[in-house]
Amino acid sequence: MSEINSSNFKKEHGDLAPDLVGVTELTSPYFFVPPSGDTASRPSDCEPGTLRFNTDHGSLEVFRGELLGWEQIQRRESQYLGNMVYESSTGSTAGTGTRGVFFGGAPSGQSFTKMQFITVSTLGNAGDFGDLATLHNQGAAAASSTRGIYAGGENPSYTNTIEFITFSSTGDSQDFGDMTDQRRRMNGMGCSNQTRALLSGGYEGSTLNLIDFITIAQTGNAVNFGDLSVLRESGAECASTTRGFCLGGRNQPANNALNSIDFVTISTTGDAADFGDMTSARHTNQACSNATRAINFSGGSAPSGDSNVIDFITMATLGNAVDFGDTISTMRNGLGAVSSSTRAVLGGGFISGTATNVIQFVEIATTGNALDFGDLEDGKAEASACSNGHGGL
Repeated sequence: MSEINSSNFKKEHGDLAPDLVGVTELTSPYFFVPPSGDTASRPSDCEPGTLRFNTDHGSLEVFRGELLGWEQIQRRESQYLGNMVYESSTGSTAGTGTRGVFFGGAPSGQSFTKMQFITVSTLGNAGDFGDLATLHNQGAAAASSTRGIYAGGENPSYTNTIEFITFSSTGDSQDFGDMTDQRRRMNGMGCSNQTRALLSGGYEGSTLNLIDFITIAQTGNAVNFGDLSVLRESGAECASTTRGFCLGGRNQPANNALNSIDFVTISTTGDAADFGDMTSARHTNQACSNATRAINFSGGSAPSGDSNVIDFITMATLGNAVDFGDTISTMRNGLGAVSSSTRAVLGGGFISGTATNVIQFVEIATTGNALDFGDLEDGKAEASACSNGHGGL
């Protein structure tokens, strides 16, 4: 073990700050300034326990290892003790934990405006968040650490509407702008990092391969990003901080389920490239991620048949998906999947044609079957969800 005498610390940093090596005992009345940078400049070869200041989030973050990735260290006010409590979270708004929001949903061909939410770290039933500004299901969702986005779908005609919520405050959604085209069957087809959301594929008389993007912090209309490698609708998307992924789905009119996985680099517009294949061809699946792993839940095999498959990919490494475990029941058309740095949660879906209210989860670092989380307020399916703690943040 090595120590330094910090009595000569300066209030300034930069060239005047000493290089700290090994284990350091800090007794200075001044301060220590850790390394800093934006999310994109995170080091890729650091040791667990590495500390840095993230300039995108305005908070400290710590590297928890290859499986768990980076986590923010944020401050919140204790409601009970009146003092400050520090907690670890991935991009969550102070005081709320990682929230997952499920948008709309459609049992038996109906559309609903209701939004529901959970706290990903706490098992239990979903609560009411608010209402969508317009009635539509089959939309795509994405999120930053502060805003959730819901776009497209049907009401019952095709729509290009984009709406947003603020995670820290329950309430109704607000208008954000419009996509470049009206389309439905986009359930599951959105992903994001902290700044950009990608809205992909869908159906408008035929299956589409276009990718739109928005800057989440700035309301306005979407802009063309590029194209998926194949025509896709009703697939699943998720992201790391640098890459966006589209898994499975189907194309019309053949109604063929797909097993291919596309990826893009979120910061660079352009067409998607091949990443690998899922363990089986499925559509109406749902996906979410932490910083390193993407979890892909269930789905249907065209033209009929439901699945209980959970598979996963390691997002930094091109290749095929690997078996993770099974969902509680065979199903398709999940209402949505949300995640924190440690947990992936799937809500709702159709089981034998009936919308379920079951919420289930897995721990991302450990392969195995899904467990019961709680219940939605009612049976819902065929929509999307997002969280303020997913792997893209």
